[in-house]
Amino acid sequence: MKKCFKFTFLSVLLALWATDLLAAPQNKPAKTSKTTKNSPSPKQPIVKEEVGKADFPSTIGLPEIEVKAKQAILIDDQTGTVLMEKNADDLMPPASMTKIMTAYLVVEKIKAGVIQPETLMTVGKEGWRTEGSSMFLNINDQVSVLDLLKGVIIQSGNDASIVLAQGLSGSEETFAAEMTQRAHALGATHTTFKNTTGLPHPDHNTTARDLIILAQHAIHDHPDYYSLYGEKSFTYGKITQGNRNPLLYKNIGCDGIKTGHTDASGYGMVASCVHDGRRYILVVNGLPSMQARADEATKLMNWAFHTFASVTIFKAQDLVEQIPVWYGQENTLPLTVEKDAVVLIPHLAKKDLKIKVSYQTPLEAPIQRGTVMGKITITSAALPKPMEFPLVAAITIERAGFFKRIKDSMTYLIWGIPKQEGKI
Repeated sequence: MKKCFKFTFLSVLLALWATDLLAAPQNKPAKTSKTTKNSPSPKQPIVKEEVGKADFPSTIGLPEIEVKAKQAILIDDQTGTVLMEKNADDLMPPASMTKIMTAYLVVEKIKAGVIQPETLMTVGKEGWRTEGSSMFLNINDQVSVLDLLKGVIIQSGNDASIVLAQGLSGSEETFAAEMTQRAHALGATHTTFKNTTGLPHPDHNTTARDLIILAQHAIHDHPDYYSLYGEKSFTYGKITQGNRNPLLYKNIGCDGIKTGHTDASGYGMVASCVHDGRRYILVVNGLPSMQARADEATKLMNWAFHTFASVTIFKAQDLVEQIPVWYGQENTLPLTVEKDAVVLIPHLAKKDLKIKVSYQTPLEAPIQRGTVMGKITITSAALPKPMEFPLVAAITIERAGFFKRIKDSMTYLIWGIPKQEGKI
């Protein structure tokens, strides 16, 4: 009797191995955890997402504000959420807002080692005699790249822009073509630069949305040079000129970025302000005067500060869920988010948030840390479409040995899929 039992048990093991019955239970459709209303309590895990610089979710639909600018767009920099827009994809002359890209390309060449901040450049006739705003360079002056960069950013010097372009690329036209190519690579695909200054040219155009993209890159790609946009004055040749950005003087957290004006474009600006730890970026254009530009930009920034709130759903690396794993050295896999996931919504809509966690189960080892295993979906009446954040494996789980896999198979055959832990 004992021999017969041993023979039978050994036969079962061999059959399991030979027929590949040790495979994990077949994956079922996405498992959805309990949906919760309202934002999590402080004891629950919390999240935020960083959207790519050229990726804008749909505009939030509830609050509205009158916009006098011909073109405008306002975004929350952290999530990329568009808070307000008006004709944001219309082609328009960028005027001196062009110089955001001029300066960006110069800084890239500094960081690539093509030039140094202290490299001297010679002022030629083209730069010296150019019209419009000026650094007041003299012909044949030897000026450092850093001083020229300050002249471009702080003083909006057309002469400085041309001297840099000629010194780096041989001609302004060649440098402007490089600017266009680089802008397209950054995501500003509707932009064409024909010069480095923003002086009128029939084919020199951009959009308000493209300027937002370029501003985000200037802020995040070169933070050590972005600080120049916040400097209120610069002196060259005993001539001191103030920064033309009116928001720098209003004590509302503005630290950049660039104004512009021509007869064709009207008065415009790209502005960036930080309020309660969040950065907002604004473009307005087509306004009739400097005062109208300052008033419009201030109004729109204050509207954003006081209308919207960020809600943290889960923080990076917090435990969101635990799900069963088959044939692994661990029986459960903790799920987390790699980056904080934050939703920006109107203050009045915070209580309407609904949070849903979904994932595939059961899973079979091995599983590598960081692998996407599911998602968090956030819905609200104030969001035109759900916002989603990926759930990833918090740890690596290696495949278990032979006998552990047999045990897991027998457990499934007898008891089925175990109950799951860590539900929200």
